[in-house]
Amino acid sequence: MTDTDSAAALLTAYDSQMRAVRPTPAPGITYAQEGPVLRVVGRPRGFVTGPRDWGALPGPELDALIVRQRDFFAARGESVEWKVYGYDTPADLTDRLRAAGFVPEPTETVVIAPVGELAEASSAPPAGVTLRPVTDDADLDRVAALETQVWDQDLAWVADHLRGLLAADPDGTEIYVAEAAGEIVSAAWVTFRPDTDFAMLQGGSTLAPWRGKGVYRALVSLRAARATARGAAYVLVEASPDSAPILARLGFRAVTTTTPYIWTPAR
Repeated sequence: MTDTDSAAALLTAYDSQMRAVRPTPAPGITYAQEGPVLRVVGRPRGFVTGPRDWGALPGPELDALIVRQRDFFAARGESVEWKVYGYDTPADLTDRLRAAGFVPEPTETVVIAPVGELAEASSAPPAGVTLRPVTDDADLDRVAALETQVWDQDLAWVADHLRGLLAADPDGTEIYVAEAAGEIVSAAWVTFRPDTDFAMLQGGSTLAPWRGKGVYRALVSLRAARATARGAAYVLVEASPDSAPILARLGFRAVTTTTPYIWTPAR
C-alpha cells in the first residue's frame, strides 16, 4: 500500500468513526441535532459539527442553517466555533461562513498513526523529568495554569473541562503531566472513544525552556502505549504547526486539516 493509499484508508476510518460517533457528553454539556448539524452547548464557546457534506443542502438552505446556529448562540451572548475539515463539501462552505461573520483561526493538521508503529518508537523522558497520571483537583488546576502560561491566554476553564471528562466517563480520559523538580513542565491527555478504533491525544503543552528536549515525545510515547494497552488500533492528533513535524518523525500520517471558524458577538 502506498503512503497515499494508507492516508486515504486512515481518513476513511476517521470519517466513519470519529465524525459519525458522538462522544459521551460531560456534565453540563448538551447536544442538539438540527438537520445535519450537531450543536454543542455548555463549552467555553458553542460548537458546531456535522458530516463531511453537511447534508448536501442547497446553497440557500445551507446559508440559513449557518445563520440559525450563529443566531442561536448570539441569543445566549456566546461565541461559536464551526469546525471545518479540509475535505468538507461544498467547496464554498468557508465563503458562506465568512459571509455570516465567521472568522478562521489557525489551521491544524489531523495526523493518525497505527498504535503498533508508535509502540516500536518508544521515547523516555529526559533526565530529571518524571511522568505521572493526575486526577485530583489541585493537579488539574496546575494543568490549567500551565496551559494559561504556555498559550498566554486565560485557560482556567481547562481544569473544569478535564473534571467534566473524568466525571462523564472516568475510564475514558487519562491525564498525564511531566514534572521537573516539582514543577509541571508539560501536560497532555488521551481520550478513548467507545465503539471506535481511535484514541485521541490532546494537550501536549510544554513550557518554553523545556521544548526540544524530548518531553513532548515522551508524553506521546506514553499515551500511545496506553492506547495499545486499551486496545485502540489508531491514535490521532489535531496537530499545531509546531507539533506536526515532530509527530511526522514519530510515524504519524497527515490525512486532512481542520480549521475553527469562529463567530463572536459584538462587545
